[in-house]
Amino acid sequence: MKEIRNYILPLIFIMVFQNNWGQQTALYPEYNYNPFIINSAYTGMSDGAEITLSNYGYINSIEGSPRTLSLSFHSPIARKKMGIGGAIVRDKIGVSTYTNAYAAYSYKIFFDTEIDRPYWQHYNEHVISFGLTAGVQQFHENLLELGITDDIEFSENINVTVPTVGIGFLYNHADFYAGISLPNLLGDKLASRDDLDISNPVYGYFGYRFFTNRFEEVMIKPSVFLKYEGGAPMQIDANVAVNYKNKFEIGTGYRSSSSINFMAGIYALKNLKFVYFYNAAFSDSVLGNSHGVVLSYAFEKKRRY
Repeated sequence: MKEIRNYILPLIFIMVFQNNWGQQTALYPEYNYNPFIINSAYTGMSDGAEITLSNYGYINSIEGSPRTLSLSFHSPIARKKMGIGGAIVRDKIGVSTYTNAYAAYSYKIFFDTEIDRPYWQHYNEHVISFGLTAGVQQFHENLLELGITDDIEFSENINVTVPTVGIGFLYNHADFYAGISLPNLLGDKLASRDDLDISNPVYGYFGYRFFTNRFEEVMIKPSVFLKYEGGAPMQIDANVAVNYKNKFEIGTGYRSSSSINFMAGIYALKNLKFVYFYNAAFSDSVLGNSHGVVLSYAFEKKRRY
């Protein structure tokens, strides 16, 4: 049975992409801990520069299952009215590898509101942010690895590089936030191959923050992430996390692709954040159980005297 499961994803790849070579975007289970990777409007939202390394799916016994590795950096500029950043994301499923490199910019409109929040609560700004990304995406289909010799569609590997342009929007308040982004407006319009089908995903997410008592030491953070792209069912992630004074955090949730999410985070040395998450797949899922980590470092904001 195990051997059969190990070849499920390559078989799905053959059936789905035999006529049009397509791309499905990464799952991004770490959206709560690195929102910049899914929404350019988050660029520069932190107090200072922030660099984040994350991976998902690299500890998985299912051959060909989704694996994502990303490195991102962003920072506020112009007294936080704007932000700049960039990222490299490598997504692999089966014999397909997609590498996306882009630069990001955001512009923010702040509202003058007095919000009484504890010193450890970083998301205390009432702001609307607009984001823009521009970059390139490289597609590599290692079709020869499949060993299919009697079909011309699999007779050579595919390597294509296309430009990408994306936009994002974010509304943030002390208690509530909501965002939407379209990271690839161009799709396959500028692709050099007619048989390349590049998706135009839409990401949406929202969440709420509230304290459990008057001492404001324990925060509850329910959130929902939505991902839609043509040719695939909508992905829904519903999660809830409990945070204690930004020292540690635990949470759980449900993913519509038949898995339960578990996460645990430690905020160490004031500026260093480490988060581990685990997706436990249901019996009807072909993806199997997956692990992932997020490692983030926030540079302290320089004070002016």
